[in-house]
Amino acid sequence: MPDPAYLLAAVAVSAAVTWGLRALPFAVLAPLRASRTVQYLSTRMPAGVMVILLVYCLRDVSWTSPSALAPTIALAVTIGLHLWRRNAVLSIVGGTTVHVLLASLLFPS
Repeated sequence: MPDPAYLLAAVAVSAAVTWGLRALPFAVLAPLRASRTVQYLSTRMPAGVMVILLVYCLRDVSWTSPSALAPTIALAVTIGLHLWRRNAVLSIVGGTTVHVLLASLLFPS
């Protein structure tokens, strides 16, 4: 069994590191809010992230097989819902639901 002083020191160091890592983003946040680069990225990154996710999700789809219809239809539903309602939650839930239903009912693997 390790010495109690050693255990106490280990817990104190762990607590200090945890507190520091949680406080650091708040300390850095104030100067970043005034940055033009961060303001630019905040307007451009959501679309960029969505394109990356789209490519990542569709990268393994075999477009020549009939099972490619499930992600294609789900993608069309997601885009259609978003253009119709401009609601990200509705688009995500609707597209995911359509994909799960198509993939499990029509194209089980």
